[in-house]
Amino acid sequence: MKTSAPDTHDDLRDALRSLCAAFPPEYHRRHGAEGTYPVEFIDALTEAGWMAAMIPEAFGGSGLGLTEASIVMEEINRAGGNAGHCHGQMYNMGTLLRHGSDAQKERYLPCIASGKLRLQSMAVTEPTTGTDTTKLKTTAVRKGDTYVVNGQKVWISRVQHSDLMILLARTTPLAEVARKSDGLSVFLLELDGLIGRGMEVKPIANMVGHETNELFFDDLEIPADTLIGEEGKGFRYILDGLNAERTLIAAECIGDGYWFIDRAVAYAGEREVFGRPIGQNQGVQFPLARAFTNIEAANLMRFEACRRFDAMEPAGAQANMAKLLAADASWEAANACMQTFGGFGFAQDYDIERKFRETRLYQVAPISTNLILSYVAEHVLGLPRSF
Repeated sequence: MKTSAPDTHDDLRDALRSLCAAFPPEYHRRHGAEGTYPVEFIDALTEAGWMAAMIPEAFGGSGLGLTEASIVMEEINRAGGNAGHCHGQMYNMGTLLRHGSDAQKERYLPCIASGKLRLQSMAVTEPTTGTDTTKLKTTAVRKGDTYVVNGQKVWISRVQHSDLMILLARTTPLAEVARKSDGLSVFLLELDGLIGRGMEVKPIANMVGHETNELFFDDLEIPADTLIGEEGKGFRYILDGLNAERTLIAAECIGDGYWFIDRAVAYAGEREVFGRPIGQNQGVQFPLARAFTNIEAANLMRFEACRRFDAMEPAGAQANMAKLLAADASWEAANACMQTFGGFGFAQDYDIERKFRETRLYQVAPISTNLILSYVAEHVLGLPRSF
């Protein structure tokens, strides 16, 4: 299906589609049903270099930007997969690339590029603070050559399939900082050896079979040189990753949206009821046409967010709006597709119900649509802060 978005990446898309074709629907269906991690698929992406897309060539990566990384995520979902299994490496990369020391980048980036190490996990969200990040309660207290970490995190994905994890913790008490966003610091942890030595991982069973966890830190000692950048400036550092995350999630939703439309259009053209294809009925046509139109609009905003991010321009508003538009468009397309298929949409063999559940997640994660609207109201329209 042709789209109107500005896109000159045909070679990249062709290569990704060829790789994804080696993992048919039943592969993703099986992992979705069993709640297992698609190791073979992620390994194939890694070996082909796609998981190192944003790593500079000097460190063994492809030296590409967020634009290309977003296309990787889009194509995985458009092929019927779930990029949620691997997108963490893409957006976590920004924190290390833009704020890590030369020593940290030289130590980790070549290993990540080669696939020897995976950076798939970022621990920010907490059970009592949610998206009110500046109020997080996990602390990291300096003790000689170490920091001692105590606290709890929730909805931390891919910990069990990652070697490295970015951790955001408070290093200066909230009552002692001039601004509530001060006093937060970012650490890059090597997970091997931490679990059972002050860190506990508790898996969370969930609707989409996505590997996510609750983490508990009890006097966990980590080396002081795991600190990324300057102590107390971590909130600003993490924002780069969050803008990339929201833009990549938007791309995944766009991939989902096109997948739903492609499936629904094909089915509507061949399914006959009362002697005519159901796609001849405007009651079927109009919801699909409207959903496709909204996906196209979201796609344009996605590329604008990517352009600004890659140009090192402020991209917060565009990243948030792209995520909002794309999440809404993919959910609209999911419902239109489900309605087109009718009862068959609920059958696992058609994959509609699996993708339906997967794309529903992005109405609430990694940030809810309501909080995006609050952000736009305050930071773009200049309205009074609502919370």
